[in-house]
Amino acid sequence: MFGSKKSEMVTPEEALPGRSEPMPLADVHFVSGTSLYPPFPEGTRQAVFGMGCFWGAERIFWQIPGVYTTAAGYAGGYTPNPTYEETCTGRTGHTEAVLVVYDPEQVTYERLLKDFWEQHDPTQYMGQGNDHGSQYRSALSTFTDEQLDVAKRSRDRYQALLDEKGFGPITTEIGAAGEFYYAEEYHQQYLAKNPGGYCNHGFCQVSYPEA
Repeated sequence: MFGSKKSEMVTPEEALPGRSEPMPLADVHFVSGTSLYPPFPEGTRQAVFGMGCFWGAERIFWQIPGVYTTAAGYAGGYTPNPTYEETCTGRTGHTEAVLVVYDPEQVTYERLLKDFWEQHDPTQYMGQGNDHGSQYRSALSTFTDEQLDVAKRSRDRYQALLDEKGFGPITTEIGAAGEFYYAEEYHQQYLAKNPGGYCNHGFCQVSYPEA
């Protein structure tokens, strides 16, 4: 019924109602054993990345030295505590996303952005690879004015590199972070639990130079 509209953003009035209770999850990261929930260690910072299917995206970030923990979830939409099935209808407004908690003394936000830009196609609108729909759109959710500024400058820098190689315009949404809703337990660290599972992430277009 809603398949033809999955690549259109739902309005708040049309969004599914959701629920008040969050998804029940394990307390710790399956790979690192660190906490999935705040409060996080003093001095760490948070960022949210939407780059298509969150299974492969989450694995990219938990492998980066300096990242404390990661979690798969839903961001940028309207439905509170959505289920995966609801998000797949396109009627929650959310994109699949990864919460990344990192130590800025060990890894910079721009270093995380390097993997974000390189490991998916930010020029693809409302989809990623063979995955199509608003739940797979490219997005950066920032938690500070500094992050927002760095994200926008990195986008412009990467766009210039894409232009040189003949690629199209970046479609990534960039804005202040709203509520991040944790996905169901079976989505968390999925590719560590299922090493042969589906992943459509990898180097796509142009290298992003280190700052």
